[in-house]
Amino acid sequence: MEEKANGPIEGEESRRPVIDGPTNPMVTPLLSDLYQFTMAYAYWKAGKHNERAVFDLYFRKNPFGGEYTVFAGLEECIRFIANFRFSEDEIAFIQASLPKTCEVGFYDYLRGIDCSDVEVCAVPEGSVVFPKVPLLRVEGPIAVVQLLETPFLNLINYASLVATNAARHRFVAGKSKLLLEFGLRRAQGPDGAIGASKYCYMGGFDATSNVEAGRLFGIPLRGTHSHAFVSSFMSPDEIMEKSLPSHDGTSTCEDFVSLVQTWLGKIKVMKSGIPNFCAVALALNDLGYKAVGIRLDSGDLAYLSSEARKFFNSIKEEFNVPCFGKMSITASNDINEETLDALNKQGHEIDAFGIGTYLVTCYAQAALGCVFKLVEINNQPRIKLSEDISKVSIPCKKRCYRLYGKEGYPLVDIMTGDSEPPPEVAERILCRHPFNESKRAYVVPQRVEELLKCYWPGKPDEARVKLPPLKEIRERCIKQLEQMRPDHMRRLNPTPYKVSVSAKLYDFIHFLWLNEAPVGELQ
Repeated sequence: MEEKANGPIEGEESRRPVIDGPTNPMVTPLLSDLYQFTMAYAYWKAGKHNERAVFDLYFRKNPFGGEYTVFAGLEECIRFIANFRFSEDEIAFIQASLPKTCEVGFYDYLRGIDCSDVEVCAVPEGSVVFPKVPLLRVEGPIAVVQLLETPFLNLINYASLVATNAARHRFVAGKSKLLLEFGLRRAQGPDGAIGASKYCYMGGFDATSNVEAGRLFGIPLRGTHSHAFVSSFMSPDEIMEKSLPSHDGTSTCEDFVSLVQTWLGKIKVMKSGIPNFCAVALALNDLGYKAVGIRLDSGDLAYLSSEARKFFNSIKEEFNVPCFGKMSITASNDINEETLDALNKQGHEIDAFGIGTYLVTCYAQAALGCVFKLVEINNQPRIKLSEDISKVSIPCKKRCYRLYGKEGYPLVDIMTGDSEPPPEVAERILCRHPFNESKRAYVVPQRVEELLKCYWPGKPDEARVKLPPLKEIRERCIKQLEQMRPDHMRRLNPTPYKVSVSAKLYDFIHFLWLNEAPVGELQ
């Protein structure tokens, strides 16, 4: 994310760096639900619009039947609030959309608001995260923060879902395999495609076929060719330019096609295109070039990759061409997690996977389900109650920590009240399940990591954490995933990671719960 030279904005002195707007120009203050503006008007009408409120953005359940999630989308949120202002056209549209009885003063209020008085603390992008722990803590005037809810959820839900999907594919494929995101043509529109390329790279993929994503984010580009290219040639006679200079430029082969056909005659024919590839590769080798490899796009991928590898090795031995021992085999054809797992069990010789539809559409789960809940207003904690225990919110402004054990693995995430002292290394702390009285454990952490960092302070002169480039976020993601205990990561029956609250916060949650819950009356 580029930060430009500072300067006053419309006469207002500001120390904040000028930050580029969201990648997608459609991400404006109007990318919101109508009821956000209805509530903002009601806050303004009631004189509550400047009351200080704290909201938590979190999710309730890990996706894809797993026990971890990768957090993504933070940079786009910061880009959005850094440029949050209503244009006159936008205000005119809001005015036309709300009831005519709404007072004109409300639209004057909208003209004057920005996010200079909003504070956003967040878990670093690319982190492994878990249910109930705030990904973002947003504090500011309630009407302004309310208007951030829908765009924030939109920017984080899909980003985190597809980054997690990419990380799961990486985990099953293994570290040594090259993973290529090929989902552009199957993604849900241009924005889905661009976002998928960015966040799949963050989640552990190596490259994309999406040229625009490569330009925007510096993601490495990879591609092969389609069947149309091969079938467009009816015979070798259509190849007009038959000469090819050697790689070092010292000589020229005047009839490269004849050289290929000579090699083809020396190769034992099998019923596939592999002999043709090998003949071309051998001819190129004669001129000092190195062919990269083949792509398998249909059929029994495990069997075909093994047979292709055998053929390459036989060429290597028979004609003493060492590079054939390192020939790459890429596979595509509607690959997903289950396909990768099955190939691993069958045994295969595939070096790289081109994965598209199941990856970018998140076919196994449609949405992550992040929510944005009020937890405090005017220093008064608030709680959302529900008969469904998973929907009960954890009240008050909180701090969040990750506690690590002797082996270096994270043991538990713990939430505390904002004013509570932080956990200390080598000091025992009681960690309690937020709602289950019997689930509790003492933990003696060997390392304590505070999770929430301030990426957008509520005051221009306060320090903030700078957003790292995408490559660093990707490295953080890979490192975090490697730090997780293997049983939390496995595909089948993973062990749930523990999320807890301090004893003091536990007592307060249940005190507030009892005070807020209505008492029934039996007649």
